[in-house]
Parts: sequence; C-alpha cells; structure tokens
Amino acid sequence: MLALSGGADSVVLLDILVQLRTSLHFPLSAIYVNHQISPNAADWAEFCARLCDGYNIPLQVVKVDLKRQPGESLEALARDARYQVFAEQQADFIVLAQHLDDQAETLLLQLLRGAGAKGLSAMGEIRTQGAELRTGFLRPLLDVPRRLILDYAALHKLQWVEDESNADISYDRNYLRHRVMPELEKRFPGYRVTFSRASRNLAESAQLADDLARLDAAIAVINGNLRVDALRSLSGARARNLLRYWLAELGISMPSAGRLENLLQQLCSARDDAQIRISLGGAVIRRYRGEVYLEPSATCPTVSGARELPEGKKKLLAPLPEPVLIWSHQDVLDLPRMGGRLVFEWTTGQGLSLARLTSAPVTIRLRQGGERLRPNCLRPTRSLKNLLQEAGIPPWQRQRLPLLFSGEKLVFVPGVGVDCDYRVQEGEPGVIVKLERAI
Repeated sequence: MLALSGGADSVVLLDILVQLRTSLHFPLSAIYVNHQISPNAADWAEFCARLCDGYNIPLQVVKVDLKRQPGESLEALARDARYQVFAEQQADFIVLAQHLDDQAETLLLQLLRGAGAKGLSAMGEIRTQGAELRTGFLRPLLDVPRRLILDYAALHKLQWVEDESNADISYDRNYLRHRVMPELEKRFPGYRVTFSRASRNLAESAQLADDLARLDAAIAVINGNLRVDALRSLSGARARNLLRYWLAELGISMPSAGRLENLLQQLCSARDDAQIRISLGGAVIRRYRGEVYLEPSATCPTVSGARELPEGKKKLLAPLPEPVLIWSHQDVLDLPRMGGRLVFEWTTGQGLSLARLTSAPVTIRLRQGGERLRPNCLRPTRSLKNLLQEAGIPPWQRQRLPLLFSGEKLVFVPGVGVDCDYRVQEGEPGVIVKLERAI
C-alpha cells in the first residue's frame, strides 16, 4: 500500500510501482490521509482519486482530527496521526516516498533537538513488523536525491499538487530545506550522501546499545520489574542505556535526557524506605523492595498512598470501586477497572479443582479487608493482609488485586496462591489462573 499525498515524490513512486507490478506481480493500493489542515486538502484527495483511477489502483481516503494542545508541534501531531493510520492498515507494507533529501533534513533536525544515536539514525529503508505494528514500512527512494525524482516526473510528464505549507519557513523542516540546505550544498555538495552514511553508522551504534541493554536486562529485569541493585552496579552511561531500553520495551515514550537522568537518580539514590511515585506519560513508576515497577496511572490509586494503612484509618479514605465480575468458564476475563486480565488455562492435576471451584458461583472482587486464605496446607488460615506483605506484593497493588471467590469463600489470590481446600487432586480436571497486567 502506497502512502499517496499527491506531491511529486509519491506520484513518481506510484508510477514506478505500477510499472513494477506488471513484472513482479504484487498487489498494489494507495491511501491518502487528510489531515484537514489545508483548505485544499479535499481537492488533493480528489486529485489522488483521479490519479488512482487512471492507474486502476484502489484508493482509501482517511480523515484525521488533530487536537493540538498549546505548545505542541503541528508537524509532530500530523506525523503521529498519519503513522497511526498506517499502522492500522491490513497490508504487508506501507510504501513511503521519503528520499535522500528528507533523510538529510531529518538527521539535522534530530541533531538540533539533541537526539541520541537512535534518533540520529533517522529513517531506515525497511522497517519490518514489530510487536506494536500490523504492517511494515518500505522507503525505496531513500538513496535517491529529490532532483532525480523531479527529473523523472518531467520526463514522464507526470502531474502533481503542491502543498502551500511547504514554502512556510516557520516550520523547522521548511526552514532547513529553503535556507540552510542550499548554503550547505554550496560548500559541501556531497552532504546528502555523507549525512546518509553518518545516519547508518549511528543506526549501528544504536543497535549495539540495544544489544548491550538486552544483555543487562537478562540479569536486571525480573518478571518485568527492574532491579535497583543492578542499576546501581552499572556505569552511568550503561544504567541510562538500560533504563531507556526497559522503558521502550514497555511502550513508554522516551523522556528527555534531563528527565531520564533525574529518574535514574531518584531510583538509585533515594533511601530504601523512600516512597517513590513518578508520573511518566500515561504511566507511574514506583520502587518497592529493591525493584522498579511501571504501571498504568489508572491502576495506581493515590487514595491509599504507597504504604499499608492501619485498618482503623482506611475508613477515613475515599472508598475504592467495588466491581464484582462473574466468571463463566471463559478463557480470558478482562479487568478494566482493576487493570489487566485473568487468563484461565484448562489442565489436569494442576491448579484449582474445577469441580470445587464451580460448586458455587465464581466471582472476582477487590479486597475489602478481613479476607483470609490458607495457601499452605501445613499452616493454619492466615489474614490476606499478612500473606500479601509476606509475598512482597507492592502496597499500591494490593487494593487492585483481583481475588477469586467460590461463593463467599476466597480460593485464589494472584502472587499468593490457591487455598488448600481447593487444590486439584491427581488426575482431576483443574484450571490454572494467571494475572496479566496492562503493562
């Protein structure tokens, strides 16, 4: 699927792909994303529709609504919206018409923003599917200067549209394109190729940094949590590299260098009993018993703070929601208000006894206080409060922990275990329950 804007670059790429399709036999379609910024956007969509009709190529037109916040870059907002649309398409690849000049501009923009090696590696010719992508991205013109693209368009008498905003030098990229790059070319005519080579070198450096972080994470990350002692044992550069990698793996937008350094200092330098709670985008970072936790902010209530309060004081706090969910033998039960989901795996001789569990209605509830459980058959029934503390469940998670009941009997607590009376016997049908958190 070609990302078609109607400009010279994407029109040329469309013409090339149509010719290649005949010999290479691949399906080809196009998509036009209307950002609704220019008053001419609807006319550009009509131009793209006529163009695709002439090539007998199906075209999809998608409108996006850009809700710009004060101080937010319109360029970045439009780009993010566009790539979100691309990521949702059912296609093997989205083909983009970015070229060698775009690559040089991107590298210089990232350099001016103080980006690291990963940011300075700019764009790649191919980006295959990842965990967060349904489709990959191809940039077949990335080594082609724009002057050759315009030469091709003139030779084949192609028509295209001009975005009037491309002449507006109030946009950073346009300022570089019209004011800076022409002066660079006078002194350094080969700067495009040089910049591209530097970008590839930086991409290799970024890959090596990720490889090192992956090795460190194999030791430092346990059950998705980051060990503080492992962070402290590394050099500053290596600890920052690991922290960046850990955040990226959890899908968190990368903070600035200063924010990252401050985060590292708080995690490594604060007292062991310090209550750390750091907001980062839509998530919250906490530290407990030498481990760093990251969770969606919605599942980190502030009403109970970061410590376990005495029972007598809990009644003074605003009550937490008390949802009751019913389990009806589904494999997965989403927990929208508790965060995450419960996964049920059918087994034999492992987990909960299916017959005993379903002898009464099976429900999932939040902790209310006073619950008791007997996970160890050699010990008496104990309070859930003590069991949670002993299991090292962080205080902020305890009020959001999904508890599994059979009737009014608490039979399973994630991270603690199964009640002794409800354990499956050898050869008996059973079910294993696992909690998967949102992050």
